[in-house]
Formats: sequence, C-alpha cells, structure tokens
Amino acid sequence: MTDTATVRTVIGIIGNIISFCLFLSPIPTMKKILKQKAVQEFKPDPYLATVLNCAMWTFYGLPYVKEDSILVSTINAIGLVIEFIYVAICFIFSPNKKRSKIALVLAVEVLIMIAVVMISMVLFSSPKTRATFVGILCIILNILMYVSPLTVMKLVIKTKSVKYMPLMLSLANLANGIIWVIYALLRFDINIVLPNGLGVISGVIQIILYATYYRTTRWDNDDEYHTANGSSEVQMASRV
Repeated sequence: MTDTATVRTVIGIIGNIISFCLFLSPIPTMKKILKQKAVQEFKPDPYLATVLNCAMWTFYGLPYVKEDSILVSTINAIGLVIEFIYVAICFIFSPNKKRSKIALVLAVEVLIMIAVVMISMVLFSSPKTRATFVGILCIILNILMYVSPLTVMKLVIKTKSVKYMPLMLSLANLANGIIWVIYALLRFDINIVLPNGLGVISGVIQIILYATYYRTTRWDNDDEYHTANGSSEVQMASRV
C-alpha cells in the first residue's frame, strides 16, 4: 500500500513540472524583446515581483524553515533563476531610466530577503515558528501577485474579449493551484493551501470568463485590448 509521504512526493513532482511550464510561459514575450532589441510596451514588473516571490518560497521550503517541503524549494529555486533571466533581458533592452528602476527594485528585494533570513534565524528558535513567520510573508506576496490576473479579468469583462487571457495558460494556472493544494493537504500546510486555494478560485473564474466571452472576442483587433500597464501580455499567476 502506498503511504501518504510517497503520494505527496509524486504530487509534488507533478507540481514542479506544471510550475516549470508556467515559468516558461513568458518566453514568447522575451523573444519579442530580443527580436526588437527593446522592451517597448512590455514591463518588467511581473518578473521583478516573481523574483521576490520565488526567493521567499525557496527559503520557506528549506528544512530549517519547513520540514519535508524541499519540493517547494526546488521549483522556486529554478523559477528564481528563470525569472532573473527575464529581468536581465528587460534590463539590457530598457532605456537608462527603466534600468535604474529595475536595479533599485532588485536591490530592495535583496535587502528584504537578507532581513527575512536574519530575522528568521536569530529571533525564531524553532522551524515551526520560522515557518509561521516566513509563511505569512509568502501568503502576503502571493495575494499581492493576484492583482495582475484581477486586472486581466477586469479587462475581459470591460472589452468582452478573452484575446489576452489565453485558455491554455488559464488551465495551467488552475491545474497548478489544484496540484499544490492537494500537496499541502496531504501534510496540512495552511501557508500553501491558502494562496493556492485562491489560485484555484482565480483559475475557475478565468475559465468561466473565457467560456462567457469567447464568442464576442474580435481576434483581429489589437488596439483596444492593451492593458493599463501598457502591455498586451501578462504573467498571470504566481507559483507555489
């Protein structure tokens, strides 16, 4: 009979694979930037936010913070590298003013992570208390990252178009949330259940919106669908 730990490991590996695919989803945007040799309307903000999110979850999954959650660290460490590459591409092909902003945000994120690590290791003596402290920060970051898909969903309702809310990405986000909720429930971890539960709800809403507005979408019209952020493509969800 398969034990819970084995099932949890298998689920975690599946979650790693799905999350990895999601981390690769901005590649078409990066190709456009490389081809144009300019960021143009694309913004680095989602990638900068995901760098901090990945760094925090990588730290959370380490044994001296949260026991038996190394698969959370592995995928987020990989994601951290991938997102940093995206940020580097945006930095290289941005004007000087944007470069300064990117460098400043990265510096602040490094300082935040140093502070979190020091506070966790100095002020909290047990993995349980460290996990609570870091987990709360991870939840806050994930909730803040849901502003992006909310913006896209608002745009869908306003324009009655799902042109910039790709179905496959929405389905992948939904699957990602479900897998990590199952992973967290097998050895209950509210810090993973809560943000990914919200991710599942967000994914379901996206699918409903897609079904509702698919027929009213004008696929050949580009101008009216650019988001308020000045980009027609959005990295729509965080990963565990």
